[in-house]
Order: sequence, then structure tokens, then C-alpha cells
Amino acid sequence: MTEDDCLSGWADLAYASRHMVFEHCSEAIALLDPYGDRLGDLNIAACELLGYPRHELLALPVSKLFGHQLADLIVFSQAVLEKGRGWTDGLSCNCKSGERIELEISATTLSIKGQLQIILVLHERSEKQYQRDQADTARTMRGGLLEWRNILNLFQESERDNQLLLSAVGDGIYSIDNQGLATFVNPAGARMLGWQPKDMIGKNIHRIHHHSHADGSHYPVEDCPIYRAVHDGVVHEGRQEVFWRRDGSSFPVEFTSTPVIADSRIVGAVVVFRDITERRTTERQLQTALDELKELKKRLEEQNAYLQEEIHIEHNYREIVGQSKPILKIIKQIDVVAPTDASVLIHGESGTGKELIARAIHQASKRSGHPLIRVNCAAIPAELFESEFFGHIRGAFTGAVRDRVGRFELADGGTLFLDEIGEIPLDLQSKLLRVLQEGQFERVGEERTRKVDVRIVAATNRNLRHEVEAKRFREDLYFRLNVFPLQSPALRERPMDIAPLALHFLQQIGGRLNLTGRRLLQSDLERLQGYPWPGNIRELQNVIERALITSQGRDLKIDLPEVTAPPGVSVPISATPGILTDEQIRQLERDNTLAALAQCHGKLFGKGGAAEMLGLKPTTLASRLKRLNIEA
Repeated sequence: MTEDDCLSGWADLAYASRHMVFEHCSEAIALLDPYGDRLGDLNIAACELLGYPRHELLALPVSKLFGHQLADLIVFSQAVLEKGRGWTDGLSCNCKSGERIELEISATTLSIKGQLQIILVLHERSEKQYQRDQADTARTMRGGLLEWRNILNLFQESERDNQLLLSAVGDGIYSIDNQGLATFVNPAGARMLGWQPKDMIGKNIHRIHHHSHADGSHYPVEDCPIYRAVHDGVVHEGRQEVFWRRDGSSFPVEFTSTPVIADSRIVGAVVVFRDITERRTTERQLQTALDELKELKKRLEEQNAYLQEEIHIEHNYREIVGQSKPILKIIKQIDVVAPTDASVLIHGESGTGKELIARAIHQASKRSGHPLIRVNCAAIPAELFESEFFGHIRGAFTGAVRDRVGRFELADGGTLFLDEIGEIPLDLQSKLLRVLQEGQFERVGEERTRKVDVRIVAATNRNLRHEVEAKRFREDLYFRLNVFPLQSPALRERPMDIAPLALHFLQQIGGRLNLTGRRLLQSDLERLQGYPWPGNIRELQNVIERALITSQGRDLKIDLPEVTAPPGVSVPISATPGILTDEQIRQLERDNTLAALAQCHGKLFGKGGAAEMLGLKPTTLASRLKRLNIEA
């Protein structure tokens, strides 16, 4: 055997010995990863103390063991990481049996692979005290008369030695006679109060440092708990009081006033006090942090409530399907405007994918790490617009039973998508303009002004220029929104994209409905390309989904409604459609809506209703009927 082999063998033996010592040590030892909320290792004694098998403790979050005192554990861990060691007897742990044990913990840090870990030595406080009492008793019994003589000598120490001991204590200590006059003050107490000990002896201690409350109001001597111990012989404590220094400043304290009784009468009191300024500061910082966490949790819950309805949709920049010239132009415009904070106004008919464009802009922007909040302006009752946008406080109006965060506040740092922007009431447009210009607003019923940093992407199927001329939309708001206009093309203007869109929906919807393996025939694709798609992409999506549901075999059966051109309107059905005027598009939209109402015999919503046939949400159809002045 070589020398290297011997050295390697001794190293392995030493490692095994150290591990055995750790494993079978009578002290409960655990290795805490403060960043991973996990125990990295622990010995047999620690498992027995906590009542868990080792494998369960290694898998259990530390926060569950100390969940009721998580804040205290975090403060203790931070102190240990900063100072390298620490001790506390203020933590308790939940055992597997459900019992909660009080612990005395010594801690030190250990660097493992460049990451600081904390070694904890755990003692059950009651067991530790019992062991100490047992040791004291055993020592006294062994020592016999000699031990008793030593104890007697301890109580017969000279007054000089007692004063030296009291002078070394860090807490403030003083004694008073039954008249309230100081008879002794230790250096720490005098230093905290800004006096020299000799200047305090023989003086009324209450008038020196306890004469006023924290707000400066007079503190009568008869109410002073320090003096009360001299009169009633009971120990008194102070938790929420202040002591005053010689220079007129004050500091928070906790103190205990203990009566001194000799020959069955009260001869004075001993007062021990401590400056708790640092502890109060730490508590306030911790409370502030907890309040911030609570506010953040509330805000995340509010955001979650708004976004729950959209989590089933896969939002991806690549979902803008197509290679036609209008789509390539849109993608190029998105690449140009997305990195900026410019407001974008997306024009286009219903169902052309304006929201998808808005999402692509947000995802390609520097705000992509923050939320995109969508508001369908056509679906909000007029009386709730302000509350929906800016939020309200409890009691602001009937039904406001709690504070509510508005959409602008939820979108802070991110993007707000205002769909159907043309539906916003005229009287609210001025308030919307103020937020866009100044970034400020007030919740309904609240005087506090709040600031937000929000990018606006708006969409409309109206001609807002005409709405401005008709005095139904503010011109200044229009120019504020129309910084970068985008035109979302109708599906009939991009016939070469119909086939890839149909195949995309076939795969996407088929996977969602668990109806994979279906296929489109070439003849069906030609029919789809020859249809004018008044409902645009949304209608195409509905047609594919309906075909997946109704088809029995592998081949889809496409069901397209017959569309007849209204008098005076040319419906383009060729692969190269003509350009329609805005008036023709409005007339086509009106006639198509009337045709849908007639075909479903006036049924607006639900299965087989006009909303389903047109591929619209019920609220959007209701808004369209009002805008087109059509009575259902």
C-alpha cells in the first residue's frame, strides 16, 4: 500500500468519524438553508426533539415548523447571517404530535459551496432548565457543608463588590428609598439619562426622568408605577412609557420596579430599565415590511381576479398567423412601436384580432414583465365607468362594500388595453385625458391623488375622426390616443391567410376539445377562401370549432351560411377583393347584423342566437345594436 493510499484511507476514516460524532451527538443539531426554506441536514437528537422522521423533516419547509413565529425566525436568521452567530430563547416549534415546544437556540454560520448556511443547536427550554436544576442540586449535595459555606459567603459579599457587579451591568439600575429619593444609580443608568450618578443621589427620581408622558403631558407622581411599588409592596412593570434625559430628549423604555422589604416593612424599591429604541425601530421596520407584503398580496389578488378569465388563452407573439402583405406590414409596425412608450390606436372591424395585436405590442415592449390589463369599454355600464377605471373606496356609493383597485392602478408599470374605446361616455373622456397627460387620478370617494405609469393601447371599430366631427368624441383625447395608428385588416382583405389560420385553429381547438387527427379537404379550404367572412377571424374560429364538434369521421364537414349581397352593396368574394368605403363597410355591418337577427328569429344571446352566429360577445352585440340604431 502506498503512502497516498494510507493518507486517503485516513481521510475517509476521519470523515466517517466526524459524521458519526454529528449523527450520535446528544445535542440536537440542524443545518438550516435560510434561502431555500429547508433543513439541509440534522442528527438523530434533532429528529427525536421535533418528533419527525429524518426524511420528513428534510422535505418539510422550515416555515411550517415555525409558521406561527415566521417573522421572528426571519429576524433571528438575518441577525445571525450579519453577525456570524446568535442566540435566542424566544422561538417555539411545532412538533409532529401537534405539541408546541419552547426552544433555546444557539446559531452560527457555515459557508458551503459559497452559500451561507446556519448551524442550529436546539434545546427544549423546560428540559434545559430541569437539567440545570438537577446539576445544581447534585453539586450542592456533593459539596455538603463546604458548598453551603460557599453559598453563605456569596450572600456576605461586601457592599463594594455588589456595587462593582451592578456597575458592570448594561441595563440601567437605581434604587430609591420610601420617599422616592435615589440612593444608588449604576453608570449605565446615569449614562442613558445624561446625568452623573453623584448628581442624582438624594433627588426625587420621578422629577428627574419620569415627569411627563410621551406626548409631553404631565405625569403625576401619584400615578407613577415606580413609586407605587414603594406604597403597595407589589412589583410593577412599564411597557409603553418614556424616560426623559437631562437635555430634554426622551427614549422609550421597559422597566420593572421591585419593592425592597426589610423587617416586614417597605424600605424602598429597585428599578431596572432598558432603552428599547432599537427594538422599537426593528419592530416598526418589520411591521412596515409586513404591511407592504400585505398590500402587495392584496394587489396581486386583485390582478389575479381580473386575469383569471384570460388564463386559458395562450398568448404568444407568434400567434399572429399569416404571411400576407397586410400581416407582414402589421408585424413590422409592431417591431417599430413596441420598444417605445407611445400610445397606439388600433383600427379595424370586430373580430380582426385587435386584442392579439395589443398583446404582441405589450410582449415585445420593455413593460412585458408587468401586467397587461384589458378593459372592454363596451361592456361597462355608464355609471360604473369611473369606478372601473380608477377604483373606489368603501362607502363611496351604494354597493361599495369594500375598497376596489381600478384598472389603471392594476396596470401600473404595464400596459392598459382599452378595447372599444369609442364607447367611453363623453363626460368621462376628460378624466381619462387627465390620466394620460399627468399620470394622476383619484379613486371614487377619495381625495388622495395617486400616480401611475401606464402605457395605453386602444382599439376601435369606429371611425373616431368622424366621431370627433360629430362631437361624440373629444378631439384632444383622439390626438392623445392616435400617436401611432395601426389598421387591423379584415379577413376578406387577406385571403391567402385563411388556409393557415384554419389549420392553426384546427390544431389549437382540436387539442383543447381532445379531437385531434381531424383534417380539412382542399375543397373545404377553397370554400373558406371564397366566403366573405363578415365576422372576420372570430367567425372563422367558430366555424372550425363547430365543424370539429359536429363532424363524425376524420374529415371535417364545413358549414358556411349563405350570404347574399344587400341591394346596392357589393360583397367581395374573390381572392382579390375591392376596396370598400367606410360608408359601405357600415352598411355591410348593419345589413349583416339584420340578416343574423332574421335568421335566428330575433334571438340575441345563447345557443343559436345572433351573438353566436356573428361570433360576438353578448355585450358587444348589444353595443352594436345601440350604435346602429337597430331595435332587437
